[in-house]
Amino acid sequence: MLAKASKTVPDQPDSGDPAWSYEPKWDGFRTIVFRDGDEVVLGSRGGKDLARYFPEMVDAVREELPERCVVDGELVVALETDGSWRLDWDSLSERIHPADSRVRMLAEKTPAQFIGFDLLALGDEDLTGLPFAERRARLETVLDTSRPEPRCHVTRVTGDAALATDWFERFEGAGLDGVVAKRLDGVYVPNKREMIKVKHARTADCVLIGYRIHKSGNGIGSMLLGLYNGDQLQMIGGASAFTDAKRLSYLEELEPLRLGDDIVSDGEQTRWRSGMDRTWIPVRPERVLEVAYDQMEKSRLRHAARFVRWRPDRDPLSCTYDQLDVPADYDVSDILERS
Repeated sequence: MLAKASKTVPDQPDSGDPAWSYEPKWDGFRTIVFRDGDEVVLGSRGGKDLARYFPEMVDAVREELPERCVVDGELVVALETDGSWRLDWDSLSERIHPADSRVRMLAEKTPAQFIGFDLLALGDEDLTGLPFAERRARLETVLDTSRPEPRCHVTRVTGDAALATDWFERFEGAGLDGVVAKRLDGVYVPNKREMIKVKHARTADCVLIGYRIHKSGNGIGSMLLGLYNGDQLQMIGGASAFTDAKRLSYLEELEPLRLGDDIVSDGEQTRWRSGMDRTWIPVRPERVLEVAYDQMEKSRLRHAARFVRWRPDRDPLSCTYDQLDVPADYDVSDILERS
């Protein structure tokens, strides 16, 4: 079941029973866990089985989930920085790797956790036709949390819209992505956008430092973005998802800014496509563009940004990290504590 975007957390009705259940939006790999005895499948949104990349989670599912069940949730990785635990998207992405030796090493170095938020089946019983309130109540009873450090958790929920709005602001400091609202009387409808998601959205003015050619070979695939940290211009990520027409027009517009025939490789590897071409073409840092983004992770964008418009009125040297909205620190372990 999917979610449609909203700018605000929906309010409960003024009278009568509550209509909504609110929960934090975890920023990881959406995963439906299927367990039948020792057989475990970690099903991704794209239909891939992620089990080979997360062997520690296969073991955890066998130890902490019921013998036969289907649980919808999110795979995440949290790392400790300056005494607080925070979701780390880069570390999670690195877990998708073709080499078994690296998979085993990362399973020990950056182990994942599963955050369950819906129980779809238990034993021979299909629960998808039950109201979410009942499925959620059943989910809370089936996890074995007796282990000192469980790897499978049930996400926190509330019926208080004001508290959910507070979570939206506070939990971002732990790397979470926003808030999800689900109808308490709603059944589970696959491939339908029956939930509501409220995600963080921001804009920033960035310096264009280069571009990548689209994988088709025609036009621009992405624009590389930079911000000044003192006198140093640092890459923070890219903006992508252009139409075919825009790819061609932007390439024509930006080619005169090329720094000779130089081609640079940043050596990055991405999840799912570890062998993709990471080369890019640097340009003179003279153009400023406004982009929409969700979150920063350390000094880089967590996800690809979206091109909004050119900013010919902005001086590239004015595009610094100071303009970014930095969330307050928060700890994942505090969010996982069951109330």
